[in-house]
Amino acid sequence: MEAEVEQRIEKTVRSILETSDMNEVTEHKIRKLASEKLELDLSKKPYKAFVKQVVESFLEEQQQQQHEDEQADDAREYDEEGNPIICKLSEKRKVTVQEFRGKTLVSIREYYRKDGKELPTSKGISLTEEQWSTFKKNAPAIEKAVRKMESQGM
Repeated sequence: MEAEVEQRIEKTVRSILETSDMNEVTEHKIRKLASEKLELDLSKKPYKAFVKQVVESFLEEQQQQQHEDEQADDAREYDEEGNPIICKLSEKRKVTVQEFRGKTLVSIREYYRKDGKELPTSKGISLTEEQWSTFKKNAPAIEKAVRKMESQGM
């Protein structure tokens, strides 16, 4: 089988797998859908074996990713309100993701200790998904301005 054909088959099969309900789909269904998209009979021996290999590889990758995600979740800390602490910027400042009035917010906030608990203060900022997206998009410009300012000051 030619490398170009293999690449087309793998790309098509992976595309189908990524958008499929893994509880409903079978290898046969995937092969049939890919055959229709590629206008190629994938039920023939070398193609069938290759599709099976792509499906198994995809499933192994998904399983590995799920395992890594579970480990990351197990290791993650949560604040007193049950929000995941994404990172600690300092001893008192933390970044969390939380739901507030039906909106997801990224919060960068100072915390204080009271009765053995760490509680958020009003000092900080909470960004909506749109604001966070704008901030992320402009992070390189912010970094450039910081570097420029640091080089001028020293």
